[in-house]
Amino acid sequence: MVALTRPEGTLPEDLHVSRRSFAALVAAGYAAMGSAAEAAAITTPTDGLLVDGVVLPGGLPAYVARPADRRAHAAIIVVNEVFGVHEYIRDTCRRLARAGYVAIAPEFFYRNDPGRSLATSTDFPAIMRIVGAARNEQVMGDVRTTLDWLAAQAFVDNRRLGITGFCWGGAVTWMAAARFPQLQAGVAWYGRLVGPRPGQATNENRPWPIDVVNELRAPVLGLYGGLDKGIPAADVSAMQAALRAAGTAGSSIIVYPDADHGFHADYRASYNARAATDGWTRMLAHFRSHGVPATRG
Repeated sequence: MVALTRPEGTLPEDLHVSRRSFAALVAAGYAAMGSAAEAAAITTPTDGLLVDGVVLPGGLPAYVARPADRRAHAAIIVVNEVFGVHEYIRDTCRRLARAGYVAIAPEFFYRNDPGRSLATSTDFPAIMRIVGAARNEQVMGDVRTTLDWLAAQAFVDNRRLGITGFCWGGAVTWMAAARFPQLQAGVAWYGRLVGPRPGQATNENRPWPIDVVNELRAPVLGLYGGLDKGIPAADVSAMQAALRAAGTAGSSIIVYPDADHGFHADYRASYNARAATDGWTRMLAHFRSHGVPATRG
């Protein structure tokens, strides 16, 4: 397998390739770069759901999962890892839909990855070139496009909008929460918090979450792993201190001491079931307590 150990991708020295096959996971749509042969990826059934690929204004593709009823539901934007909208991200949308949300995952890398090659690629430099081309203002523009599209859908309760993101998407979640007043809450899963140090991989996303703490418009819950090599404890502590200094009501960071980067990703060797389950429960509670409750039944 190839072990993904850092928030914006694995550095060459992090790569460890074994002879164990992960072809089945890749064939099912999971990212080749992070798939582990021993992984037992969760598959969420689609009964009672409507799932579809849509194209938003400007040509932005997105995956949508929602309850199959006539009610207007709260909506969550799901921001992908460095591998784009592969099967793990789609399944995350389905999990949120089963919880009672409209979940939408835009293809933030589509301009430079029109063939959706990220999920099947093991070419690390090529992956990082594609990810690096998605700069902050472009990504924020795509978030705005997604929010505008949601506002026009009869099946969305536009008063209840949230955002969550994983890895690369975790940083995007913090940035979007500082930009868009339409968002009521955000949950960032192990997204980079401060700028890169020499030698670290980066998508050149500027500014960084710690730079916009004073601008947060929505409370963000950060979920981080104590064993994460790419987001050291010093970075998390600095962000926690910045949140306290800014007096950002409702924003906080939870650290799971025995969890590594990517602990929610069940297709990876880094998956930590206890931390993933607890984080999911905390995410739903955070949305519920900050104006983005799910509609059930």
